[in-house]
Amino acid sequence: MTDANAMTEADTSIEAWISLADPDYSATELSAIEVALNRASQTEGHITKAFETSFAAYVGRRHAIAVSGGTIGMLLVLKAAGIGADDEVITSGYSWRQTAHAISWAGATPVLADIDYWSQTLSPEKGEAKVTDKTRAILATNVNGHPADWENLQALAKKSDALLIEDATESIGSRYQGKIVGSFGDVSVFDFSPLSPLNCGQAGMIVTDDDTLALKIRHFRSRQRQERASLTATLRPPLDAGISEITAALGLVQLQRLPEILAKRKQVEAWYQAQISSFEGIKPPYIAPGVEEVHWFLYTVHLGTRFSGSSRDALVDDLETELVESSAYCQPLHLQRAYIEQYGYRKGDLKVTEKVADRAIALPFHGQISEDQVAFIVKTAKDASINVGAGAAIY
Repeated sequence: MTDANAMTEADTSIEAWISLADPDYSATELSAIEVALNRASQTEGHITKAFETSFAAYVGRRHAIAVSGGTIGMLLVLKAAGIGADDEVITSGYSWRQTAHAISWAGATPVLADIDYWSQTLSPEKGEAKVTDKTRAILATNVNGHPADWENLQALAKKSDALLIEDATESIGSRYQGKIVGSFGDVSVFDFSPLSPLNCGQAGMIVTDDDTLALKIRHFRSRQRQERASLTATLRPPLDAGISEITAALGLVQLQRLPEILAKRKQVEAWYQAQISSFEGIKPPYIAPGVEEVHWFLYTVHLGTRFSGSSRDALVDDLETELVESSAYCQPLHLQRAYIEQYGYRKGDLKVTEKVADRAIALPFHGQISEDQVAFIVKTAKDASINVGAGAAIY
């Protein structure tokens, strides 16, 4: 085989690969980056301030603070709130691992509670059972775009005198009881990683209406030029966790294009629904009472009851063979070694989380997928499910 032939086959393989995520960028983003590159200031300048102001207006919050990522953002929130050693933060074990990692980095103890079977979000009732006199915060995630039960979580936080933190990293654009996600916690955190519809490469945003908390978060994030000689400001050593003007320029344009990006994803969702609903036993995605709009983070399906974690993993491998990227949606935190060894969790502690996680598989979901690709993905997933001996699989 010649080098030219090898390159041609490699290029074809790359083109055939269907990835979980694919950034939706246009010429507008490229132009904005070019403008940012030509500015003298490359960190936390006018473009960053414009991004923060626009995002605060989008969510309907007084303050928006751009940070280098969602995990760092969560850590800054906890530090600014004075949460650390000997404190407990109640959160879900069915979550992106970085959420709970921030709790550990702050020196506090993550207390994992079980989820609601249908929405997969933190159960307020099971969260309440975990409250102790050490509970300082409740951290709930809008899982895969579906808003948590914020009405009852807000009541629980008030009753427990705990800070309510909303992890909105997977749910930009979703709405609950007439309000957009990011407006339910005392403070909320977004992440703009490649899986997010609003993609900056690596960045995040903290939003809140609390003036004092916002001031403290900004101090912990980075030191402003006029503060560098301030002894008072130095009492809160910064983490240098801001974003560049280039990242902000990308984020600002992505925010302006967000309705267009979300609309494309809604079309892909409709194609998935049309393909999967043709299978006997299919159930439409669950949307809880009070939830008015859901923008899914990934297209996640729950496999048949014959599936186990190992057969789910075999299905992921079969899809990869056919050049389709998929993934277990979640690896429960309480079953991961760090949490077993450090906090003493064991299998069976969060039974609903374990049951749901074993059968949840994330399929490619972004605006660049075609209708034919969706049909291929679903057919391949169905065939693969039969190959691993799990029966007529997706429902």
